[in-house]
Amino acid sequence: MIKIGSPLTPVARKAMLLGSGELGKEVVMELQRYGVEVIAVDRYANAPAMQVAHRHYVINMLDGEKLREIIESEKPDYIIPEVEAIATPTLVELEKEGFNVIPTANAVLLTMNREGIRRLAAEKLGLPTARYKFADNREEFDKAIEEIGIPCVVKPIMSSSGHGQSTVKTKDDIDPAWNEAQEGGRAGAGRVIVEGFVDFDYEITMLTVRHCDGTTTLKPIGHHQVNGDYRESWQPQPMTDDAIAKAQNIAKTITGALGGYGIFGVEMFVKGDEVIFSEVSPRPHDTGMVTMITQDLSEFAIHARAILGLPLPEIRYFGAGASKAIVVEGDTDKVVFSGLEDILSEPGVQIRLFGKPEVKGHRRYGVILATDTDVEKSLQKAERAYAKLKVEMLPR
Repeated sequence: MIKIGSPLTPVARKAMLLGSGELGKEVVMELQRYGVEVIAVDRYANAPAMQVAHRHYVINMLDGEKLREIIESEKPDYIIPEVEAIATPTLVELEKEGFNVIPTANAVLLTMNREGIRRLAAEKLGLPTARYKFADNREEFDKAIEEIGIPCVVKPIMSSSGHGQSTVKTKDDIDPAWNEAQEGGRAGAGRVIVEGFVDFDYEITMLTVRHCDGTTTLKPIGHHQVNGDYRESWQPQPMTDDAIAKAQNIAKTITGALGGYGIFGVEMFVKGDEVIFSEVSPRPHDTGMVTMITQDLSEFAIHARAILGLPLPEIRYFGAGASKAIVVEGDTDKVVFSGLEDILSEPGVQIRLFGKPEVKGHRRYGVILATDTDVEKSLQKAERAYAKLKVEMLPR
C-alpha cells in the first residue's frame, strides 16, 4: 500500500529532481497533485522547475561530493535525474546505500552517455542501429569519419537538445563538426560518436512506461529536428502495422534491459517496415510534450504515477495533435512575449511559456500545442498560432 503524508511535515514523501528545466517543471506539478514534497536541483538559479518546487538548490551536478551532500541532507524517497550532466557514479553509490534512483542508477549511467546505451543496444541486445565509431581526439575522429564515410552524424557522447550535434555532408564540414562537438558537450570537450547516416522516411519517439502493472507503449510520436533539437512533434505518426510491432518490440526490449519504473522516450528511425534504434531517455521526452493535448494523462502524469508505484489501467487518447517549440535566439535576460490573445482565439490551441531566466545563443522558451481532426491540420494550426506570437528581447 502506497502511503503519502502531507508536504513539509515529518511524514512527507519527498522527491528530488536533478535537473529543473521545462520537462522537470511538469513532473514537479504532477507529483504535487499526489501530495509529494519536491526539491528541485540544477546548475543555475530560477530554473523552471525551481519556480514551482517546494525548495531548490543550485549546484554543479557534476560535483559528486556536493550532490551526495544535499541528497544525504534531504533524504529523498525518489531521486529523479532529468538531465545528462550529473555525477552518475555517485548515484550508483547512493543506490547501493539504499537510495531510490529513477528508474535505476544503472539506467541513468548507461543512457546519460551515448556510448553506454549504444553498446547495450547494438552489442548486447542485438537491436538494429546505425554504424558507429567513438573518438577521443582529433586523430581518432578523422579516422572514424574515414571508416564510417560521408555523410555521417557527429555528437558528443553526453549532450541534450541537440547541443554539439551536426551532420557532415562534405569534407568541408569535418572541422566545424569536431569543434561543435567539443563546444556542445554537457561535460565539456571530450569523446564523440560518429554515426553512419541512416536513410529513413521519418523519425519517431515511442514513449514507453514501465509501471506496477507491466509495460505500456503509447501511440508513436513523429517529430522534426534541427541538428538534433526538436522543433515540431505530432501524434500519432502514421505507421504500418509491421513497423509499429517492431518499434514496440524494440522499445520494450531496451526499457526491459534498463529496468525500473517510469517513462522512457525511445527514439527510432523508420524506413518502410524497417525500424532502427537511435537513442533512449529514461524520463519524459521533449517531443512528448504533445501528449499534454492528445491524452488524458500526459507523459508527465504517467511518469509521476509510475514513479509512485500507482496503477495505470488506461491512457485515454483524445485525438490527433501537434506541438511546436518556441525557440528564442539572442543574448538577454529580458524576454517578453505578446500576441497570446490572438493565439488563443482559435479553438484547440494552447501555449506553455517555461519561464526561463535568460538566453545565450538559442534556447527553447515555450511550446504551442494544437489539436484538430488529423495530424496535418493540427500542425497547420500550430504554425498559424506560432506566426501570431511576438517576441521582444530587451538589452541586459
